[in-house]
Amino acid sequence: MALIDKLRAEPEIWELFTKREEYNPLFLDQYARFPYYFSKHSNLMEPTVSKYMMDNGLNPEYPDGKKFAVCLTHDIDVIKQGFGNCAFESAKSIIKGNYRNSMRYAFSILNKKKHPFRNFKEIMEIEDKYGAKSSLYFLALRPGERDFNYNLEEIANEIGEISDKGWEVGLHGGHGSYDNIEKMIQEKKLLESVSGKEVIGYRNHYLRFKTPDTWELLSKAGFKYDTTFGYANCAGFRNGTCHPFKPFNLNTSKEIDILEIPLVIMDRTLLMDYMRLDFEKAWELTKQLIDRVEQYRGVITILWHNNSMDGIFLKFYEKILKYCSEKNACITSGAEICNWWEKNVRDTN
Repeated sequence: MALIDKLRAEPEIWELFTKREEYNPLFLDQYARFPYYFSKHSNLMEPTVSKYMMDNGLNPEYPDGKKFAVCLTHDIDVIKQGFGNCAFESAKSIIKGNYRNSMRYAFSILNKKKHPFRNFKEIMEIEDKYGAKSSLYFLALRPGERDFNYNLEEIANEIGEISDKGWEVGLHGGHGSYDNIEKMIQEKKLLESVSGKEVIGYRNHYLRFKTPDTWELLSKAGFKYDTTFGYANCAGFRNGTCHPFKPFNLNTSKEIDILEIPLVIMDRTLLMDYMRLDFEKAWELTKQLIDRVEQYRGVITILWHNNSMDGIFLKFYEKILKYCSEKNACITSGAEICNWWEKNVRDTN
């Protein structure tokens, strides 16, 4: 009996796995997202569906015999700031006694190529210390579009260097892309024209997502995997899984041909915009989630924005890398996990 049939045989598990409650919801937040506080599934700390799948034949394996994996990702929302913002950040760094950071902001006013958020090389160097690689998802917007901040052509050389060194370049879909296949394809082609390589990975800006429609559109647009599916306002396991999975469309009664690598932890969820935990409480929660994923031999997806790579945010990020490295996790990009999962992971029934 296939694992998908076993899931369907358990109504509560099936409801959670497919997220039936997100089909045609009565209420959404200001970004048309289904938020955690509207869900009837309140325990996000336990990967209930993954536990069931492990008990019923899922047998994940990872490269070099590692027990679990970390899907390491960065959304590149911002590269440059205006004169006023740079001056403000420079002054703020001086007040905090971070003179090195202050000089970086001050110098960026004169040389836009040295802006602190144009930090792809630094990100790779930090991760390389822990034997890690990651995915960097770039917006492919044009002037006048909402949240436009940079032209891809301006950073073409850096995008090429990212790919050449073994990190992944993926697409960070714009505000209007999650429910618009024409926009998805347009942005995908633009990023591919700049990178010179096929783009297989996707995450939408602001985690905007419509269940199950976004998965269907991504599959038709030619993506191999998505990693948008997580709550912006709370860390944890949105549909009870800590393993990549092929979504099931309840409207068509068919599996969708795309791999979802669900998002579990985002920097802004923990420390900034939503849960607003202090450093210690945020670490306790993060450690609990990592330990739970290790227990079920799963994949934990981490989203850390490129403009969260300084101060306590950088300290927290390195703490994650160190902890997972000491646990001998496979720490890599979404593309690597996607390719490995599709080739090597099967249920045993």
